[in-house]
Amino acid sequence: MKKKSFKISLAWQILIALILGITLGAILHNVPTVQLINIFGFEKTIVNPNVTWTINTILQPAGDLFIRLIKMIVVPIVLSSIVVGVAGIGDSKKLGRIGVKTIVYFEVITTIAIVVGITFANVFHPGTGIDISTLTQTDISQYASATAQVSHENHFVQTLMSLVPTNIFAALMRGDMLAIIFFAVLFGVALSSIPAAKRDPLLNIFSGVSETMFKVTNIIMLYAPVGVFALIAVTVSQFGFSSLLPLLKLVSLVYAAILFFAIVIFGIVAKICGLNIFKLILILKDELILAYSTSSSETVLPRIMEKMEHYGAPRSITSFVIPTGYSFNLDGSTLYQSIAAIFIAQLFGYNLTIWHEITLVLTLMITSKGIAGVPGVSFVVLLATLGSVIDMKDATLGLAFIAGVDRIMDMARTALNVVGNSLAALVVAKWEGQFDVEKSLAYEKQMLHPKG
Repeated sequence: MKKKSFKISLAWQILIALILGITLGAILHNVPTVQLINIFGFEKTIVNPNVTWTINTILQPAGDLFIRLIKMIVVPIVLSSIVVGVAGIGDSKKLGRIGVKTIVYFEVITTIAIVVGITFANVFHPGTGIDISTLTQTDISQYASATAQVSHENHFVQTLMSLVPTNIFAALMRGDMLAIIFFAVLFGVALSSIPAAKRDPLLNIFSGVSETMFKVTNIIMLYAPVGVFALIAVTVSQFGFSSLLPLLKLVSLVYAAILFFAIVIFGIVAKICGLNIFKLILILKDELILAYSTSSSETVLPRIMEKMEHYGAPRSITSFVIPTGYSFNLDGSTLYQSIAAIFIAQLFGYNLTIWHEITLVLTLMITSKGIAGVPGVSFVVLLATLGSVIDMKDATLGLAFIAGVDRIMDMARTALNVVGNSLAALVVAKWEGQFDVEKSLAYEKQMLHPKG
């Protein structure tokens, strides 16, 4: 009789790595790097280099390696998948219709996220009653120049212009997702219009690249638990848990709002489309744990594209909607930004009128679009937004106070972004009448009841 081999799923591997990483990070955070000792009546300071060495030589490189591996595969997957998907649509009018529906859906959902965030902040007042002297400042000066660029009155025009790359190879090297998507769509449309004899060989190449890169993704995922362990250990070792206490109300409110949005708002959207949000979340459990642990939605981009295709959305839609959503449908980020904006205003005693809050909504709707590639994007958007309703010095100081715990909130909003973009692909597929119900039910059975 053959013995059954015990296999731990990827989700459990990542979860175990997350717990072990948090434990190690907490230990490293509490190990003193400098000690004052007394030797025969003489005080001497000795430096314990073990903590710094462990972080800089082992943990940080191990975590960075995982992020680099993911960044390595994202661009070829997005480019090849969009070209194949768009060329498969064939009809430029149909593509235009899908594009319009996608952007409309993104705008509606992100606007709801902003309104929900502001409502939560106004109801629970996370910034009221906090003693500023108990808060620790973090240096955020590096985001000032990017903020000035985003705050510019022609931001919409600049975003529009950034869609068109002057050099596609330079855009590919920079990982400029908006420019890559624009070029891939244009290339796919043109490819679909040429004779089959010339089109098919090139289409087969792009299709082969896409399939191969998905296989490469599966190989890289074998390293995911190690990457998660290292990344979370470094994060916890840097801020510990004591820094959370003065801002616990803010962190708790952000998590509560994100859970509300995922279950209630996305639940309603899914219900309208004949879907079940809880089943979707269970199907995405591996990707959600991974995105949460790494605070990077890029780590799961290839996998959620693949899963949503298996779940009933055609490749022509998943390959366009999901990568586009990474720039235009950051529900978790906009929800967090609206809460943080009100929090900072409350922290410094500003009494925002309804017009101030309408200005916040409108400003967030503009500044949060098309700058996903900007470093520290949430900080940049917050500074640009807050500058429109409160003094910029207070806005900068307030952001410096919450920057130390931003990572713990970033983990939750990244997970919500993943759910939002996955759901978007299914919604657009339903809207277009291209959702494969039989394929969806079969995939649900395979993923949720593997032994059934």
